[in-house]
Amino acid sequence: MSKILVTGGAGFIGSNLVDELIKIGHKVAVIDNLSTGKKEYLNPKAKFYKIDIGSPAISKIFKREKFDYVFHLAAQIDVRISVDNPELDNKINVLGAVNILKNCSKYKVKKIIFSSTGGAIYGEAKIVPTAESYPADPVSPYGIHKLTFEKYLNYFYQVYGQKYTALRFANVYGPRQYRGGEAGVVSIFIDNLVNNKPSQVFGDGKQTRDYVYVSGIVSALVAAIKTNFTGVINIGTAKEIDLWEIIKYIEKATGEKFNYKKMPAKLGEQRRSSLDYARAKKILKWQPLIKLEEGIRRTITWSKNK
Repeated sequence: MSKILVTGGAGFIGSNLVDELIKIGHKVAVIDNLSTGKKEYLNPKAKFYKIDIGSPAISKIFKREKFDYVFHLAAQIDVRISVDNPELDNKINVLGAVNILKNCSKYKVKKIIFSSTGGAIYGEAKIVPTAESYPADPVSPYGIHKLTFEKYLNYFYQVYGQKYTALRFANVYGPRQYRGGEAGVVSIFIDNLVNNKPSQVFGDGKQTRDYVYVSGIVSALVAAIKTNFTGVINIGTAKEIDLWEIIKYIEKATGEKFNYKKMPAKLGEQRRSSLDYARAKKILKWQPLIKLEEGIRRTITWSKNK
């Protein structure tokens, strides 16, 4: 049993991770300011601290709890917000993250595991699926700041010996996403359908993304505890899925016609994104197990019952 901190542990991915860590016997604490996370997602067996990751008082928590491992998931996660307000994104995703990292180093945390981004870091890659060796060329402040913190992780490793693993996620979807305020297109489409609202399809709908069901993300995060690997690992499916395929699976699962409005393409939106997960398979013994069709069915069931 290890003592583990999960920042952002009341959010979509974080709360699912906390549930799994407690289930397999770890002692877990959660830091979350509840700006997007939900109190009802908190596992009652986790110790909860309502606090911002940038707060100087974070050091008192580290000193008191003496964590073995830290999962850093707390973040500003909306690319559009990062474009409108890069200063805010920097404050949370770089300065707040560095505050957590400094405390990991100061209080001798064995390892920090960081939730990074695959889609936003590689930019408009010419090789798809994209491997970790591909040059990082983000085209949003969100991607820039995730990459910046990866560089800080490497700096703290090289200079202070602070071990880390950074997982670059593809597009994550599944239960707890929409109500947590961390909406991705799958969850938005499903929530709209369940609530009889039309969805919006921007551009020609053929822009592609790589979609990973949340349980797959959680299993990758848990697997990262045991590896000695330091560096970045993609977590994706190596499959490109466009919006029309998502709509097809939603219609198949519900037996209902999908109601949508066509909208002009978003300025500067990335056209293609998919991640090569060969490194995850080799190092973490990880691979995606839930196919998109099944994941959409599960998400619809949760959305109808929430």
